[in-house]
This record gives sequence, structure tokens and C-alpha cells, in this order.
Amino acid sequence: MLETLQNFADVWPSPAPNRSFLDIADFSAETLREILANARAMKAARQGLPKGAPDPEQVLNGHAVAMIFEKASTRTRISFEVGIRQMGGQAVVMSAGDMQLGRGETISDTAKVLSRFADCIMIRANKHDDVEALAANASIPIINGLTDLSHPCQIMADLMTIEEHLGALSEQKLVWLGDCNNVARSTAEAAGILGMEMVLCTPPQHGPDAALLAMIEAGGWKVSHSNDPESAIVDASVVMTDTWISMGDEHESIERRHRFSPFQVDSTVMGDAREGAIFMHCLPAHRGEEVTAEVIDGPQSVVWDQAENRLHAQKAILRFCLNQ
Repeated sequence: MLETLQNFADVWPSPAPNRSFLDIADFSAETLREILANARAMKAARQGLPKGAPDPEQVLNGHAVAMIFEKASTRTRISFEVGIRQMGGQAVVMSAGDMQLGRGETISDTAKVLSRFADCIMIRANKHDDVEALAANASIPIINGLTDLSHPCQIMADLMTIEEHLGALSEQKLVWLGDCNNVARSTAEAAGILGMEMVLCTPPQHGPDAALLAMIEAGGWKVSHSNDPESAIVDASVVMTDTWISMGDEHESIERRHRFSPFQVDSTVMGDAREGAIFMHCLPAHRGEEVTAEVIDGPQSVVWDQAENRLHAQKAILRFCLNQ
């Protein structure tokens, strides 16, 4: 196992100066699988260690990672911060309001300044365009911790969790119930690239946009769209959902709840899925809305494994970006 970790830097050639991780669709199946393999190896290497103990290999020793949060965070912040420390690195955590970025300094100038102080930047941002601009102007890698368009770090943890519980992704059928939001989009990209069947089951007003549909068609992916939960759920081995009301959508909460109520994941939905199917949710969850308590707290739920695997998957992403 340790030999696998020691040879990790040999998997890829030396990267460009800013080897960023912005979107699942940017990467080949081979690269995604290598990141997942390294995440599994690092998780195994930590068995029996206290959470604050250093990793057997201090691969980020001497490295500083800047973390910028424009949105509130629980799992993203603690998983990155703990992971960086486990690997021997230093994390510098900032909110946009702590920086001149919050007072009008340009993204370009921010990128150039932080590139002089840190080895990598992780940002949890409002707009995907801003993260792309940060990457375009930085000379160090940028990691997308969440944007309005995608959530690639979450999806890497989800893929890791599916493989742990069910095996090969190509043998699974994943059904997404709810809004085709940033998490759904990144999940669809991963499913398409890695050969997993997926059904995006949404209300008519909340389906995939034209850009995602074009990507699905161009890639020949096994990703389809439905408005009928009852037919979509047949033979599903993975049932996934997310909150109906994201940050910023609170003003339309009553209307959204009405539209999404037929897409709630309850015991009937899970009973109609394949035997041994698992339930997944990126959290935070709202029991009684997108999922019932008996499902998320029941035996088919793997949401806590998902949350833990954020740590291991993001450590592998950091190693990838920094070529360690």
C-alpha cells in the first residue's frame, strides 16, 4: 500500500504550473480512476490512526494552501483543513470579507498575489466564472470547492463511496431525484466519463440545461432525463438527491416545495429500487422534504461514509494538483 503512495507521482507526467481541478468534465476516465485509487490507498494507510495524527507520508510538508470561502461551509472546510494538516501542509483560511477581494480588488490581482504566498488555492465560490478567472490568472493550481455550476470534490467522494459499497461503477444505475443543480451536473459528468448509467429525474422546470444535454449527446453517455420518478427508479442501485432549496433560493421556497414534493425519497422509493440499493445525499439534508428520516437514518443510507470520504478524495485531489 505504501509503495502505491510512494509511486503516485510517477502516474502522471510533470504538470503545467497551474494544474487545476475545476470540473469533472476536464478529465479523462483514466485520470479520475487514478485519483480515486490514491484516495482509497491513503484512506487505508490511516486505519487505526487518530484523526489529528500525521499521515505516514508527509507529502505536503512545506506546502501552504489558501482556502477562500464566499459561501458557508461545514464539510468542505473541515475536510480540506484536516486533510492538509494530515499531509503536513499549512492551511490559510479566509472568507471573501476578510480579503480585499470583498472590497473590490479584482480576481486577477487576487490570483497573482496569492500565487506568491501559497502553493495552491481552494475556493468555494458563488460564480463558476470567477473560479475560472482565478485559475486563468494564477500561477498555482486552483481547486473548485463548489460553484453555482459544479461541485467536483463532492462527486469524487461520492464515486469513492459507491465503489466501496457496490463495486464497479459501470455496473451501477444511479437515479438522481430533484433539481438538476451543480451536484447533479457534476454527477452526470462523472457517470458519463466513467460509463455509469444515470437518470436525471427532475420536475419539468428543473431539468438539465442545453449545455449539459449537448455534452451528454456528444459524449454518447448513458445519462438520460425523466420527469417520472416511478419509472426512473426501477433497477436503481444508487438513489441520490439534494436539498430542494439551495442558498439564495429561499424566496421561492413554497413554490419549490410544491414542485418537488413528488420527487421525495421515501421508503417506497427505496423499496422500488434494486435490492441492496444505497441512498446518498451530499448534505446538509432537510428531513421531511427531499428525504424522509427513515431513509436518511436507515440501513440503506451511506451519507456518513460520503461525508468522511470528502477528506480522502480531496487529499488525493491535492496530491494530483501538486504532483505529489
